[in-house]
Amino acid sequence: MILNLTQHPATAEQKAAGVVDMAPVDREMLGCVLTFADIPTAQETWSKAMGLLTMAMREFNSLGVPVGERTALIGGALWLMEPLAIALRDCDIKPVFAFSQRESAEETRADGSVVKTNVFRHVGFVEA
Repeated sequence: MILNLTQHPATAEQKAAGVVDMAPVDREMLGCVLTFADIPTAQETWSKAMGLLTMAMREFNSLGVPVGERTALIGGALWLMEPLAIALRDCDIKPVFAFSQRESAEETRADGSVVKTNVFRHVGFVEA
């Protein structure tokens, strides 16, 4: 199982690949932990990483996911990802990032203007 520890809900493609979102009340708290209003100290960053680890452990335990079969999808502030990955690995949770491919399309409108859209398609995971 791949637990979504990002502030974005899993896409349909990610869900098909085994990603599971946290319960809505936990997702709200997850967003708060992942958000930084000010430049954090190293201690604040590690504290947030440990908070995310605690949330993940609680979720895996409540779902009965055995140790050794636990993976967490991470993403967010770059300065948080290394401490989070270290904390997760220390508890036998494999941290991964989502890998997407961008598909761009351009549409010329009647007035001659061009609208460009990008769609990101989930392709797989990269181990952190």
